[in-house]
Amino acid sequence: MILFLTNSLLRPLNAWHRWGHWLMIAGLLNAAPSHALTAAEADASFASYNAAFYFTNGSNGFYRATTEGGKTWFWERAEQMEMILDTYERTTNVVCLTMFKNIFNGFVADHGEQWMRNEFNDDIMWMVIACARAHQITGDVKYRAAAKINFDLCYERAWSTNLGGGLWWKISNQSKNACVNGPAAIAAHLLYQICGDTNYLAKAENIFHWEREHLFNPNNGQVYDHITAAGQVAERSFSYNQGTFISAANFLGHTNDALLAADYTMHELSRGGLMPSYGDVGDAAGFNGICARWLVRFAKERGLKERYQPWLRANADVAWKHRRISDDLMWSRWQQPTPEGLLHSWSCSSAIVLLQVTPLSN
Repeated sequence: MILFLTNSLLRPLNAWHRWGHWLMIAGLLNAAPSHALTAAEADASFASYNAAFYFTNGSNGFYRATTEGGKTWFWERAEQMEMILDTYERTTNVVCLTMFKNIFNGFVADHGEQWMRNEFNDDIMWMVIACARAHQITGDVKYRAAAKINFDLCYERAWSTNLGGGLWWKISNQSKNACVNGPAAIAAHLLYQICGDTNYLAKAENIFHWEREHLFNPNNGQVYDHITAAGQVAERSFSYNQGTFISAANFLGHTNDALLAADYTMHELSRGGLMPSYGDVGDAAGFNGICARWLVRFAKERGLKERYQPWLRANADVAWKHRRISDDLMWSRWQQPTPEGLLHSWSCSSAIVLLQVTPLSN
């Protein structure tokens, strides 16, 4: 059931804090380029990223791990595939679909058609989401088949009644994390959309409600990272967990929960008006792109664009302003100029996603 947005249902943030937050965003907008970021610049950012990192071997496509070579790992590559779909949804450029097909081929060449050798259940759910989205866009049944069989296998090994339900993060069954339960709820709902099977809808609801009960603070919208097998909650928050919770809540009609989580991300997690400054090495480097993708979709579908657009545009403008002029690459710490030397493709992906999904000028 969709809950209507009323002030009585939400705990308002301190008025002075909100006023200070918007003053900071205004300052960022004034410090950013004088013009609104354009679609042409979003195009340029994607083209520069691909020039630096994308390569093919026959019909197999890959992304380099760094500007010096290598290949990105399982879940990073899945999210780069989503980045391509984000770009296609903005541009409808069919070149993006060819790139996605090539990278899917390369992924299967590296990891096979069934992915249970990977001990991380969240990794599998990220790739399920990418494939389900690809089927929605292209109608290609191989993407739907890959999403369905790997979701089913992963859910079977990861869901348990311990701690009242939820999915384990890894096969060692030591913790149940937001980073697997949020994406799994999204994946299940996407499978419901593309397969028409209400069992997936039920799974999406069950996973979401477990995460809401165990890893969500309904007073302020914070999404906690994980709960251990012994029942201890780690109360730190990351932008990608906020984003996937927002998406699952949005898909399932829990609008006020999504609103609380989105406001927490903008007002509390993004201190100073900019999204968190994660390091350029490691998993966190790509978190902000995931957050932006799902928060923007929520805002569009619920008529809340004006609530979040100034903040998102401020981030996009600062990222583009701080790009590396020699090749237009932007790293994950876009609060600072992108440095010369080696860059990681995963770190550079967040800004690309942000520029693709944020409403821009023509």
